[in-house]
Amino acid sequence: MTPLLLALAMTAADPATTAETRTTAAIERVRQINPSIHAVIALDPTALEQAKALDHSTTPRGPLFGMPILIKDNIETLGPLPTTAGSMALMANVTGRDAPLVARLRAAGAVILGKTNLSEWANMRSSASISGWSAVGGQTRNPHALDRTACGSSSGSGAAIAAGLTVAAVGTETDGSITCPASMNGIVGLKPTVGLISRTHVVPISHSQDTPGPMARDVRTAALLLQAMAGSDPADPATAMADGHRADYVAALRRDALKGVRIGVLRFAGPWSPQVDALFDSALTVLRAQGATLVDIAAMKDRGKIGPAEFAVLLTELKAHLNAYLATTPASVTTRTLTDVIAFNKANPRELAMFGQDSFEKAEATAGLTDPAYVAARALSLRLAGPEGIDAMLSSNNVAALVAPTMPPAWKIDAVNGDQYSGNGPGDLAAVAGYPHLTVPMGAVRGLPVGLSFIGPAWSEARLLGLGYAYEQAAGVRTVPTFAPSVEGAGPTASLMVPLGTPSH
Repeated sequence: MTPLLLALAMTAADPATTAETRTTAAIERVRQINPSIHAVIALDPTALEQAKALDHSTTPRGPLFGMPILIKDNIETLGPLPTTAGSMALMANVTGRDAPLVARLRAAGAVILGKTNLSEWANMRSSASISGWSAVGGQTRNPHALDRTACGSSSGSGAAIAAGLTVAAVGTETDGSITCPASMNGIVGLKPTVGLISRTHVVPISHSQDTPGPMARDVRTAALLLQAMAGSDPADPATAMADGHRADYVAALRRDALKGVRIGVLRFAGPWSPQVDALFDSALTVLRAQGATLVDIAAMKDRGKIGPAEFAVLLTELKAHLNAYLATTPASVTTRTLTDVIAFNKANPRELAMFGQDSFEKAEATAGLTDPAYVAARALSLRLAGPEGIDAMLSSNNVAALVAPTMPPAWKIDAVNGDQYSGNGPGDLAAVAGYPHLTVPMGAVRGLPVGLSFIGPAWSEARLLGLGYAYEQAAGVRTVPTFAPSVEGAGPTASLMVPLGTPSH
């Protein structure tokens, strides 16, 4: 079966299908398709054992029964696979423990199929990084055009779902690492409120902004994953209020959820291309047709000050938290501090062959979590993105949520110049504020997907999922990957790349 037919054949949970059957089929899809996209770093050799145990269990079947799920390789899983964050420095990091979020997925009946590739160290090693590349996993490729980025850092999770390897995966985000790959691969991604899902046993960057989140083929599957993963964890103080804010996310999925809702349109997000603008206009038409009232928001004060303050925060927190995490790894992991990792990279040519580690070196030079400059930067970035940003826009415009295009279409993978970002999507506001951000497919530009973002206040995941579901059902947008070598070399575009006729002599 061709990759395209395999992707089309990927179906959601069927109660009549055994966990073993579903897992066997998923393993076969990975083996056939993954060599062309490098989305999966490793299959879990215990996956079939997990599935058989579920089939023979006498306990009631959970809501994720038999669903093969891929886990980003900065999240620990019980079993023989290491948690590498894409780095050769952690190839011996076999901890023998599940992150609490993974244990929750297992308790809901999921099968942990394997680990996905990612931008190495979750895209925090260098300002000149190449999204989707890691020394361990190589370059993740977008299944819609293989010379295009899958974005990062949850590149493998996004590409795997788009390619039909699984219907669901787990990603992590500090700023854009769930929503960008979801948008560019044409799937659903939810970055939850920081503190709704435990970060324990997840390779860290920032206690202020890190969060795992669901990535899925559709909104309902994302809601099912969130339902399973959300909840308090005594080992992660940020989750202290999670149980009090958990909701029935699946029950929130109503086709009429947009009716009578006021939504703010972030006209200042971008700039975008005419093609993306046209897709956005079509999406707004769908929202209006479903009963939403749209309110244009033309500008946001002091947005440009958020980025520099955020970066200062991430550098300081990276050093503190990565050092703390590395101290808990097995003795076989010889890199025990950020200093050790920097030295390891210098000693291993593959690590620095594609790009450097300037961000690591800047982080190493920071002065710690009590440094007044760090404290001031965090207070500034949080205030501008949260109370004076998202909260103010919601309140002053009397709207329940904000919408904008998530990101532009995928850019080409560029080993010379690195990532070629264009435009400034809305994701940084939600990331810095720690608020939820949902992206759902909005359409495609020459076969390259673009997402529609829904952003709301803290703990508004149920509302956002409901709005996203209503849009998804009404819009009916889905872009099926073709695994073409390039946009220019396939489909109707290919014929436009050659002369109309043979020149006369």
